[in-house]
Amino acid sequence: MRSYVGGHEAVSDTDFVELALGTPLELWLGEDGESETERAARLDAARDILADHPNMPDDAIRIAAQAVEAYAPELFHVVPLKRPTARRERSRRAVAA
Repeated sequence: MRSYVGGHEAVSDTDFVELALGTPLELWLGEDGESETERAARLDAARDILADHPNMPDDAIRIAAQAVEAYAPELFHVVPLKRPTARRERSRRAVAA
């Protein structure tokens, strides 16, 4: 089965992320061995994109959370911690005083 995002075929996880963001991942993550000049240019380009699209970080986080919820919901299963009883709290305060 083929998957398309905005008319472009996505063949890997990276393709999906890049198509969702509209930019290559290397722009945000950098590349091994990049020079200081390359890094400065990359960060400058990233700042320009964020200035034009200030909601991009929130949108990316929301999309990532939706993907995890849809494809790996077990990552959202949280075990609640036991809360101390009122009596234990009073005895802790007495010891601390």
